[in-house]
Amino acid sequence: MKFAFHTLGCKVNQFETQSLQLMLTEKGHSIVDDFSEADVIVVNTCSVTSTSDQKSRRIIRHFSKTYPKARLAVCGCMTQLSPDSVAEIDGVSLISGTSDKKAFLKELTEISGSEQKRFDIDNSLSRRDFELLPAGGLLGHTRALLKIEDGCSNFCTYCIIPYTRGPVRSMPLESAISECEKLVCDGYKEIVITGIEISSYGRDLTPKLTLIDIVYELCSRFPTVRFRLGSLEPRIITEDFCVKLSHFTNLCPHFHLSMQSGCDETLRRMHRKYDTSLFLSSVTMLKRHFPDCAITTDMIVGFPGENEDEFSETLQFIEKCAFSSMHIFPYSRRRGTLADKMPNQLTRGEKAERASRANKVAENMKVSFLNSRIGKTESVLFEETSDGYWVGHAKNFIRVYVKSGFDLKNSVFDVSITSIYRDGVLGEII
Repeated sequence: MKFAFHTLGCKVNQFETQSLQLMLTEKGHSIVDDFSEADVIVVNTCSVTSTSDQKSRRIIRHFSKTYPKARLAVCGCMTQLSPDSVAEIDGVSLISGTSDKKAFLKELTEISGSEQKRFDIDNSLSRRDFELLPAGGLLGHTRALLKIEDGCSNFCTYCIIPYTRGPVRSMPLESAISECEKLVCDGYKEIVITGIEISSYGRDLTPKLTLIDIVYELCSRFPTVRFRLGSLEPRIITEDFCVKLSHFTNLCPHFHLSMQSGCDETLRRMHRKYDTSLFLSSVTMLKRHFPDCAITTDMIVGFPGENEDEFSETLQFIEKCAFSSMHIFPYSRRRGTLADKMPNQLTRGEKAERASRANKVAENMKVSFLNSRIGKTESVLFEETSDGYWVGHAKNFIRVYVKSGFDLKNSVFDVSITSIYRDGVLGEII
């Protein structure tokens, strides 16, 4: 059979799609890019915001109408949370959630022309086991994803993900080592350690482990491979974290700290488990132990009850942190969360205006960071071409452009940075 995939959302979804593709090809099936050739189309949905739900449903309807001869299977966070809203869409044959991808795989290969919809949805909050899935991809990417953790137990007031993914479950260390060995043999030069909430890695294992333990082990065992960490909670950044990991030259000095707000009162309403003092301490420690590191973050503007003073406090705080890059989102109401029922909801216009102001501050900080790299040397893993340039990412995740007549794909070179260019910097291979 021929399968085509459309994936929405986070790196965990991307990883799980790649795992399904690998397992299907191992069973003799084909993965196609042209949806018109597919016998089965799989949509892996996202539900992080109400807008994500709407986008997922729109995509499903598009495939149902455009490719009526293909069987349509839907999985992911949106179907886990609201399978009935997917069942209402004509043409959907199989509806699964976020668990047991191997069972979903079996259903995919047995999918028929029956008009009766098939459901495979469990109770996410009752999950206790981590599902081992193969890492890697079929498209020759230079960077591989390794999911070491699933689930989240933080229950922030704006977030639905604990209900779609369940509690924290961790990959055994031995399994992570085994998957990395395969990725190295497949020629990957960089591995991204990802999960829903990797800062909680290992607390469910016996004996208990931490993120520090698994990163230390992987960096030690595979010194020729770059390891990049996914999104981190600031509480994981301690002196122990920095002292144990800062000597690894193959750990990318790029840390994405999940901030959400730079105001303590807003953080309290969000039910975040830190304050601005702890966050700033984490930033300071990273910059001291990892010189020239890049620190990026996410920020929500217009959270319920956020007044102008609180927002101004946040703007002042992000300038103190001097982030190299930021993702800024207007708050999006999400049914099923505590924040959706909070008073003093801001208007769409108010949220858009604050997002615009925050983006201007973020852009200035990004330009400042890029300027700081001019004249420096960066180790760059090249991935693709764009308008006559080879493009790759430095260890600090700066996007680097160079001119070269050679095929640089999946190669690592030292590059002297000469100027800011497009969304990154321009350089010359040394």
